[in-house]
Amino acid sequence: MNVMIRLLGAAAVLGCAAPPLAAQAPDGAALYREQCKECHGAAGRPTKQALSKYKDIKAFDAAFLSARSDDSLVAVLKHGAKDGKEMKSFKEKLSAGEMIAHVKYVRTKFGGGGASNP
Repeated sequence: MNVMIRLLGAAAVLGCAAPPLAAQAPDGAALYREQCKECHGAAGRPTKQALSKYKDIKAFDAAFLSARSDDSLVAVLKHGAKDGKEMKSFKEKLSAGEMIAHVKYVRTKFGGGGASNP
């Protein structure tokens, strides 16, 4: 009985000492490079090639980002813009967490700040 109690106690201590396996947060910068840079450019300004194909493509500047909530930016990623004619949906390529990480990255990198919810 004593041995059993010691084994259970040791198992409990080891279980508490092990760090929990946490999911790694999505990398917004990598997602932007992989999914968005081709059209929106490295500096958040549309490329000439993208502008020739999509006339209404937006620049990710402070004015654009401050006029939109995080939820509205995620919605564009999820549903696209103008029925996919101006921007395709990324719902098949990005998870909800990846979309949020992407929005945080864009807002921080190009919008000069953290989350905004006007």
